[in-house]
Amino acid sequence: MEQIPTTDIDPVFAHTTNLASCNLNSKVLACSNDYFASADNLLTPTLAVSRPGVFIHTGAWYDGWETRRHNSEPYDWVVIKLGVAAASIHGVEVDTAYFKGNYGEKAELQATYAQEGSGITDAQIADPSFAGWKTLLPASPCGPSQRHGWKFPIEVSQDPYTHVRLLMYPDGGFARLRLYGHAIPPSAPTLQAASAPIEELSSALNGGLALAASDEHFTPSSNILLPGRGKDMGDGWETARSRGAGHVDWAVIKLGLPGSVAKVVVDTKDFRGNFPRAVRVHGLVSGTADDGLPSADDPHWVEIVKGDKPCQADTEHVFEAGDLAAGGTDTQVFSHVKLTLVPDGGVKRFRIFGRRG
Repeated sequence: MEQIPTTDIDPVFAHTTNLASCNLNSKVLACSNDYFASADNLLTPTLAVSRPGVFIHTGAWYDGWETRRHNSEPYDWVVIKLGVAAASIHGVEVDTAYFKGNYGEKAELQATYAQEGSGITDAQIADPSFAGWKTLLPASPCGPSQRHGWKFPIEVSQDPYTHVRLLMYPDGGFARLRLYGHAIPPSAPTLQAASAPIEELSSALNGGLALAASDEHFTPSSNILLPGRGKDMGDGWETARSRGAGHVDWAVIKLGLPGSVAKVVVDTKDFRGNFPRAVRVHGLVSGTADDGLPSADDPHWVEIVKGDKPCQADTEHVFEAGDLAAGGTDTQVFSHVKLTLVPDGGVKRFRIFGRRG
């Protein structure tokens, strides 16, 4: 178990996904107590905020999970079901932002794997008597109003998990829980390649990962891989305004499911005065990409969508059939894709649909 300095948490886990997010459909199944502030707040994808002087009927308003004082048990607990089919967890962050005289003094993380068809129900896992938990992080000290990160050894991160339980000793408040790792997609049905179903190869739910972007001034590129169409402009990807001639912005995505491409969707929902003038979509055929991070100017990028495609405000742009480049998008297996914004702006979602390779 390696504790990560606060300043290193983001770079250490840069190429992972925060699996403990309501945007990835993770949800709280049960908790011991959340009298002052809801345990659901742990899964809020944005940073915690402070509202000094704001009071509600239970007391001061807090953006996090806060339990009653004087817990008669050793700890308070919350059980969370991950929104993905299963996940590998590489590390955890417990953020006590704005909890100062009321933070939880120690955190412990447990996890379990309830394989589909195992007969183990969410209700059983949420019950305090459930005995199938594995400890990933032993009870570890936390301080007031700061981020605390731990990286797990490889023998922990290789195992699949579907549920986690966070213990807070003895009571108090945590602002956010972040679980850094990778989604494990559901198994593919046993079918002939031509009969394989069309799936969303790029989705974060299937392990899609935003590796790099030219600019993330307003919001991160990882948002474009989230399920659904989101709620507002804040859960898309938006770059700064460019001024130079010939400027473009780009994001490089590793597909969770390498495969052939049948359809591409670029959604500008909620982007009305700041959508890109046009977009380009390229891909890397499996085996041609750098094992680490392929560069945006890698010579092996090939067109998936033909040419620059004009965009409109607040619109789901669908490219298929004649919009796709001839010569193999439906037969070649792609491992990475690149979305280019001409010249800049914002998009809500970027979806690559096709068949697993």
